Amino acid sequence: MAARPPHPLAAGKNVPGPPVSPSPGSKASKAVVLGGIGVVSLFLIGYCAAQDDYEEVGADCVDLGSREPDGSYTVVDDDLCDSSYSGSHGAYRWYYGGVRSGVRIAKGTTVRPSDVRITTRSGTVIQRGGFGGRSGWGSGS
Repeated sequence: MAARPPHPLAAGKNVPGPPVSPSPGSKASKAVVLGGIGVVSLFLIGYCAAQDDYEEVGADCVDLGSREPDGSYTVVDDDLCDSSYSGSHGAYRWYYGGVRSGVRIAKGTTVRPSDVRITTRSGTVIQRGGFGGRSGWGSGS
């Protein structure tokens, strides 16, 4: 018996037959690609986090009770602004970005800037730049 030609309306449509399975290893290939993308993403995030592209601002510990009419403060030892120093009772605070002249400093602020790296004159890092920063060391509000 001769094979019948397919029906004209069936032309171009899928003709029932055995199911076509994906080539072996295609799931493994997708897993490798996705895993590779994940690894590259982690490296990229780590690289960006390690960059020190933040502005650096200096900080000096000042005696808030020493303010002069020109707005300057007396600079005191950094240990007095350490949050673990119990004798300060709020009399000392970090002063950010000022211009120092001898033992006085002016033209800065007691408001802690965000997204910057804050260091003391001795080189101690008070806050690292980036989201949130580190707030455990100074009183700085």
